[in-house]
Amino acid sequence: MKRVTMELSFRVILVEPIYSGNVGSVARVMKNFGFNELILLNPCELDMPARLMAMHAYDLIESARIVSSLKEAIEGSNIVVGMTGLPGRTDNRHIRMPALSPRKLRDKLSGKSGVVSLLFGREDDGLRNDELELCDIIVTIPTDQEYPSMNLSHAAAVVLYELSDVGSGDTCMADRFDIELLYEHLNEVLSDIEYKEHKKDKTRLMLQRILGRAELTGREVQTLRGVLRRIQWKLDKK
Repeated sequence: MKRVTMELSFRVILVEPIYSGNVGSVARVMKNFGFNELILLNPCELDMPARLMAMHAYDLIESARIVSSLKEAIEGSNIVVGMTGLPGRTDNRHIRMPALSPRKLRDKLSGKSGVVSLLFGREDDGLRNDELELCDIIVTIPTDQEYPSMNLSHAAAVVLYELSDVGSGDTCMADRFDIELLYEHLNEVLSDIEYKEHKKDKTRLMLQRILGRAELTGREVQTLRGVLRRIQWKLDKK
């Protein structure tokens, strides 16, 4: 029986980029390191600076998929990775932490198969909290604290360089649809056990981060949901 080869693929998602030149520069970086799927969420006008900065990678911009919502952009992903330059440096620490370095992300994805969406935020204020909440894993590039801010294309270059030679394998990550059902199920159980309302959102997000970093397989998701169903059954009996 012929063995099916499993693959690990990446899509680069630029969330509402402001400057077309940055879009062009990211496309060039993508081609430098062998990436070819670009998704643009509500982008700026892709005018001449995009073409000039892309150089021989403008075909990636021409073939880019343009979407109007983040949910549409990440549809079909197995893992969603959000990039942030401010891990835990706001009042919403639970949304941004814990963060991995690009190299740690590479190590975690090695030997896996599936579709990984890499989200890069706006040049002025990055990814917003509601967008970060949709991410399974948060990544930050360790920079000098005196000047931590990086240009969009420079950040993309660092991340894509680290991921350019990651090896895929036979461990297939769970479908996004199944993962979202698991998160909804967890939320149901928190309600069933009358978890304190003011802690519920933070706890839900913490559990999502833990499970996201685990790169669950489909079987693991179904096993966890079986445990949750058993908990709900016992609660109903009482």
